[in-house]
Amino acid sequence: MATDPTVAPAAPPLPAGLPVPEDDGAADHLVGESIPSGRFETTHGQGVDLQEMAAGRLVLFVFPRIGRPGQADPVGWDDIPGARGCTQQSCAYRDLNREFADAGYAVAGLSAQSTNEQLEAAARLHLPFPLLADPDLKLRDALRLPFFSAGGMTLYRRLTLVAEESRIVKAFYPVFPPQDNARQVLDWIRLRILRANGRL
Repeated sequence: MATDPTVAPAAPPLPAGLPVPEDDGAADHLVGESIPSGRFETTHGQGVDLQEMAAGRLVLFVFPRIGRPGQADPVGWDDIPGARGCTQQSCAYRDLNREFADAGYAVAGLSAQSTNEQLEAAARLHLPFPLLADPDLKLRDALRLPFFSAGGMTLYRRLTLVAEESRIVKAFYPVFPPQDNARQVLDWIRLRILRANGRL
């Protein structure tokens, strides 16, 4: 039976026994930092300034790389703590995108992949939010974000930033399991809203 291209695909389950990343303190400095100004190409067909994107409320999930069907992962990929799971994480944000919008937060993803690679993933996974391409690791250098090397590539370690008025108010790191990150972030945002409204 042919696959309906209008139906968003479900993410495949992750292999059992993946190594769990440890908190090495590489994100401890991020809360309170300003989102830097910098232009990034996106899967929505236009460049954006990240600082302007975060001027309201933004959830930015930073991930290593979304794999492509028929293309092998780097050797030893499953042995790197936190490396696998970008498809699952992206699909989870896709499925909760409306709930983030209802809470007043935009969603975007960022990786060191090229725009062409991200465009393929965004179309295949039916992602409603933009993916930002940062092959030069500009955000790493500006915010001192954690990274690793695999298969001759320098990639971001997985983390999620919540920004309000262009300032980071929460950093989720390490992120594991990746498919649960969107729900964890949404729950944190909802609790923050309740507290701000004096309902807790």
